[in-house]
Amino acid sequence: MKKTLLLNPPSFDNFDGGAGARWPSTRETFSFWYPIWLAYPAGLITGSRLLDAPPAGLGFKETLEIAKSYDMVAIFTSSAGYHQDLKLARMMRDQNPNQMMVFVGPHADVLADKILKEVPWIDCVVRKEMDYTLLELAQDHAFKDILGLSWREKSGSVVHNEARPLMKDLDPLPFVTDVYKRDLDIYKYNLPYAAYPYVSIFTTRGCPALCTFCLWPQTMAGHLWRKRSAENVVAEMLHIRKIFPEVKETVIDDDTFTIDTKRVIEVCAKMKPHNFTWMCNARTTASWESLKAMKEAGCRRVDVGFESADDQILKNIKKGSTVETARNFVKMCKELDMAIHGDFIVGLPGETRETIKKTVKFAKELDLETIQVSIAQPLVGTEMYNEAKANGSLIEEISSEDGFQEAAMNYGPGLPREEIFRAVENFYSSYYYRPKVVWRFVRKAMTSREEMKRLYLEAKGFFTWKSQRKKSFAKMSI
Repeated sequence: MKKTLLLNPPSFDNFDGGAGARWPSTRETFSFWYPIWLAYPAGLITGSRLLDAPPAGLGFKETLEIAKSYDMVAIFTSSAGYHQDLKLARMMRDQNPNQMMVFVGPHADVLADKILKEVPWIDCVVRKEMDYTLLELAQDHAFKDILGLSWREKSGSVVHNEARPLMKDLDPLPFVTDVYKRDLDIYKYNLPYAAYPYVSIFTTRGCPALCTFCLWPQTMAGHLWRKRSAENVVAEMLHIRKIFPEVKETVIDDDTFTIDTKRVIEVCAKMKPHNFTWMCNARTTASWESLKAMKEAGCRRVDVGFESADDQILKNIKKGSTVETARNFVKMCKELDMAIHGDFIVGLPGETRETIKKTVKFAKELDLETIQVSIAQPLVGTEMYNEAKANGSLIEEISSEDGFQEAAMNYGPGLPREEIFRAVENFYSSYYYRPKVVWRFVRKAMTSREEMKRLYLEAKGFFTWKSQRKKSFAKMSI
C-alpha cells in the first residue's frame, strides 16, 4: 500500500473552494465545509492521511513539509484554485521526484485530457467518483487496469480508461466521521447557520434535478440518485454521538435530502427515537409529509436554493420549481417551526435590474432566518458553462487573486459585470439591515455567551469581507 496523502490544498484566506464546498469563494464569515469527498477514500486507504489545509491555516511551506514523505498525493483541485494547485504540485514533485501526483475533483474530471497533455508533473487524473479508483492506485495496481483513470503513457499519449460505474450500494463505504476524528479538528469547521461545532455526512449521492449551474450532479456525483439504508445512516449518527459528544448538530449534505418522500419518512422513522439534532439540503418541491417527518425526527433547519423570484429565470436554469412553489414551501416550514437558510443567485440567464429587485423583495417577503447570495458562476463541467462558452459570454476567470467571486460572464446589455458584482453586497445590506432582522440576531446572541461570541466574530468577519471585496473589485475594474 502506497503511503497516501489526500489533500485539500492551501488557498486564499478564508477560501472554501474544494472537496465539499458548493461555491468556490472567499467566505463572508468564518465558514468551512468538511472535505467529505476526500474523507471516503481516506477511510478506505490503510495508513492514509487527510490534510485539509485551508481551515487548518496551512500555507505552501507547511503543506510541503508534511507532504514530502508520502508516496502518493491526491490533490482535490477546483476551478478557482487550479493554477495555485498546479504550482503546489510542481513544488511537491521537485522535492520528491518519485512521488505520484494525482488530481481529483470536478475540474480535473472534466479537463482530464487537457491537464495530462499540458502538465507533465501530474501523473494521472481520477474521473467521477474517486473512492475505489484512489484505493487501487494506493494498492499499486497498474494504471491500465484501473477503471475511471486517465493517465499518460511513456510516449506522451494520454489514455482514458473505461469509466468506473457509479456505486449503487453505498453502505459498504466507511463512516467519514471516523476520518474526521482521526485527521481533523472539528472546531476548525463552521457554518453560520449550523449549531457549533457540527459535522457533515452524506446519506445519498447524485441528484436527478437538472439545474444548469449545479456542479456536483453534472460532474462527479452524477444524476443517478443512490442512497444509504436508513439503518446505516442512523448507525453513523449514533457513532457521531459516541465519538464526538461535543457536536451539537449533524449536517446532512446530500444534494437534496427531500427528493423521495417515501425514503425521507423511512429514514426519519429510524431517527426519531434517538432525539438527534440535524439539518439538511431540501428542494422547494418537498412534500408536507416529508417536512413533518423531518421535524418530528429532530430536523431543526433546511438549506434551500431559491435562486430567483422570476419564473422565467427558474425555467432558464431548469430549476424544476416556481416562485409559488417556493412561497408554499416556506409557509409549510413556518407552520412546522423549521428554520430556513435560503440561497439566492444574481446574474442567472435572463437577469435584469428589475428581476434582481424582484428577488430581493421576495427574499424579504419570505423573511428567512439566514441567506447566502452568490454570483452566477459558469463552473467548468456545467451546462451553464457550456452555454456561456457557446454564446461568447464566458470570461474564464471565476475568482479574483484574493479568491472573491468574479462576475465571470457578460450578463447582457444593460447589466454590466460591475453591477452584478455590487448586487451581491447590496442584496445582503438590503436584507440584513432591517430592524426585525437585527433584533433577531440580538435575541439569539442573548441565549448564551458562546453564541454571543460567535455572532460577534461572524459580524466582524462580514464587515472585513465587505472591505476586502471592495478592494478586490477596485483592482478588477482597473
